[in-house]
Parts: sequence; structure tokens; C-alpha cells
Amino acid sequence: MAPFVILIMCFISLAFVSYVHYASRQRRRGGHEKAAKLPPGSMGWPYIGETLQLYSQNPNVFFASRQKRYGEIFKTRLLGCPCVMLASPEAARFVLVTQSHLFKPTYPRSKERMIGPWALFFHQGDYHLRLRRLVQGPLGPYALRALVPDVEAAARSTLADWDGNVASTFHAMKRLSFDVGVATIFGGQLDERRKAELRQNYSVVEKGYNSFPNSFPGTLYYKAIQARRRLHGVLSEIMRERRARGELGSDLLGCLMQSRAPAGDGGAGALLTDEQVADNVIGVLFAAQDTTASALTWIVKYLHDNPKLLEAVGAEQAAIHHANHGGARPLTWAQTRSMALTHRVILESLRMASIISFTFREAVADVEYKGFLIPKGWKVMPLFRNIHHNADYFQDPHKFDPSRFEVSSPRPNTFMPFGNGVHACPGNELAKLEMLVLIHHLVTGYRWEIHGCSGDEVVEYSPFPVPKNGLLAKLRRDNSTAVSVDTDGSRNNNGVN
Repeated sequence: MAPFVILIMCFISLAFVSYVHYASRQRRRGGHEKAAKLPPGSMGWPYIGETLQLYSQNPNVFFASRQKRYGEIFKTRLLGCPCVMLASPEAARFVLVTQSHLFKPTYPRSKERMIGPWALFFHQGDYHLRLRRLVQGPLGPYALRALVPDVEAAARSTLADWDGNVASTFHAMKRLSFDVGVATIFGGQLDERRKAELRQNYSVVEKGYNSFPNSFPGTLYYKAIQARRRLHGVLSEIMRERRARGELGSDLLGCLMQSRAPAGDGGAGALLTDEQVADNVIGVLFAAQDTTASALTWIVKYLHDNPKLLEAVGAEQAAIHHANHGGARPLTWAQTRSMALTHRVILESLRMASIISFTFREAVADVEYKGFLIPKGWKVMPLFRNIHHNADYFQDPHKFDPSRFEVSSPRPNTFMPFGNGVHACPGNELAKLEMLVLIHHLVTGYRWEIHGCSGDEVVEYSPFPVPKNGLLAKLRRDNSTAVSVDTDGSRNNNGVN
């Protein structure tokens, strides 16, 4: 018990010191906040705030209960930071779009160090706009047309390795997303040895990303920092090899390596440094993996739980499968654009699961919104999940119903699975392509059974929401073009097979 007591005493001491510092800072502000009207809410304990309440229960319950009590704008304190929560479409647009210059992206220093301080989502202004344009090129619809064969090959490989085994759906989807990310960044120029080095080191970095930032040797964070350095070394070698060949490539890495800043004084602008390129490559890998893998995991579960819907999706995909001579021909970009029902399933899965539950911003000045003060330095969190699950914007919001996207588009700023504004995810079209291709090959070539997971309440956060144990499932090849779900070891004949 002694080490635990010491830890508690240290934590209390830190909380006391932080509280004294905060109180002193508030006095120096000259009482401006007292004159203004802060949002309603509870700040909880000094420094600790309501962090323990957030992490000891379902985050959905935490945010929804406070919204019900205080309204769509409320304050709290999390991880030592005073925060304002916003749960309305208008407030989300205010922070992310119309007044985005008043709110900067903010991440813990430990996470910036892990990915790299030059990654585009840590920045705003000219540098951010330059990097965003660069990334959007290889991730835009025109470039994605040429990437369909790589995505299809990755999907086939993932499902073939899973065939006959009980495995975590989430882990299988993470492998798929990593392979697609590598294909996007490096094109077809990366050999298997380099790919294995990237996968091995990235895996260590990922494990330490959400760990306590303790730099003592042997901790997850320490190991992750060492693996991060090795990742930088591998990427530097790849860049040196490309320069030596005189072929930088037209893939994302090549675009980053060739990019120059806007010219000044009649001369050419500077190239990105290798450190800047490496940070953005690692950033894209991070952005492309867990979020997409989480969404794919939920899609597998939602299809499993809705046999009639699965039958309809199977029929849509079987028609494409038949047109491709039973899969003998590859999928085309045009075919992925024709999967109307499957696309609605993806949109509804993104709404229901709300993988990105909220995003962090920080006020760069005192901001007034609807009569409330958001003080400079406070964290601001638009709550996407609360908006996606609000009955004012989506009828019967807790029901999985893809048909809601058939009649009309959602009201503006009520559906933001990829964020909004200048910091919205630039890879959203790639993520959708990956989902469409995976679903096509899953429902036309396999049937599956799920183990040990029932009910939407069985959710884990790591940090994104996924079904318990990553949705353990057994995949079995089905050589017919039909589709079947098996939950008890017997063939399911819901008019599907």
C-alpha cells in the first residue's frame, strides 16, 4: 500500500500547487471573469476537476447528463484544464468555421512529441494551409481512382488471413488501415523489409501514445519515444534512397518532398525539411488507422445485428460481383460510386458510433458566445456525439437506420463524422473508399459469427469507441456470391443465402 499512498500524496500536492497557481492567475486577470458570465456547470475538485468522473463511467453518460442539467453550453475541468463544452450545431460551426481564428488546435505536449511537432493538425495559419493542400492532393477523388487496386489488394489480404480464425475485428481492421495508409504514402515503391520496419516501430509508438508520459526506461511511453526515433530513421533512409535515384515519386511522400514554400523576393521558396516530412507522414498514419478501423469494426457489427439490411447490402454487392465475373475482374472507381445503400450504411454507422466524440480547441482570446464568456486559454470542446444523437436533428437517434440518409441531407452542422472547417479530416474520401471495398469483399466472399458481444452498451474506449474485445469474430469463406451471418454455429437462412 505504501507506494499507492505516496502516489496519492504526490497527486494531492500537485493539485494544491496547481490550484494556488490558478487562483493567483485569476486574481491577476483583474476580476474580468467575475464581471462576465461564465457558462453554467461544475469545475469539480481543484486541478483534478471532473476527470475521475469522466474516466470512471461511459463518456456518453458523463456528457449527456451535464447537457441535460446545464444546457448546450457548460463548463467543467478535465485533466487540469478548464473547459467549455458545446453541444449545438451553431456552436460547433462558431468554433470550427466562422470564428475558427479565435480557437487553435491543442494537444498534450506528450502527444505532439510522439507524432512530431510539424504534423499539420498541430498548426494553423499559412503552414497548416500549405500542408493541407499537399495532403489533399494524393487523398482527393482524382488520385484515389488509381489507388482502388491497392485498397482492394489490402482488403483481400486482410480477409484471407482472417479466414477460419477467431480474431479481433478491430485488430484486423487496423492492419487493413495501416496497409492502405502505407500504399497511399509510399505508392508501390516500398519493399517488404521497410514495410515491416515501419509496422513494428509504429506498433510500439501506438501502444505508448495514450500511456502516462513517464520517461523512465521500460515504460510504454519511453519505449514509444525510442520507436519514434527509429521511425524517423527509417523514413530518412527512404527519402535518401529516393533522392539518390532521382525519383521522388508522385505519391504523398513524393509530394511532401517536392513541396516548396511560396516564393519570396523573386526566389524559390524553401523545401520542407526531412523532419517536417517525417512528422507529417507519421501524422497521416495515425490519422488513417484507429479511426477508420473503429468505424469498420462497428460496420461489421451493425450489419451482423441487422440481417435484413445485410441481405439488401449483399444483393447490391452481389450484382457488382457478378458484373466482375465473380470477382475475376477488379473493382473500379465507378463501381464504388454506385454502392448507394452501402454508402448509406457507412454514413449511419459513422453517426451511430461517432468515433470522434469531440475535438479540442483552445481560445486564443477572451471570446463571448451567446452571452457567455469563454476565457482565453480555456479548452473548448464541440461535442459531435451529443449532436449526432440529438432527437432534434435525427429522429429516433439511437436506432440504426440508414434510410434516414436516403430522403434528404442532414441539417447543416448536425453530421460531422470527419469534423468541420479547415481542420476537418482531409482523408475522409480515402476512409470511405476503404470501407466500401472492405464491405464488398466481406459480404460477397464470407460469412461470420460474433463471439462474446451483445448489446450496444458493451463498449470499450481505446481511446476511440469499439465493441468489447474489439468484436471477436470468426470469419469463414463462402464461395457463393450470397451472404450469410452465423451466430450459433448454424447456417442462417434469413432469405439471404
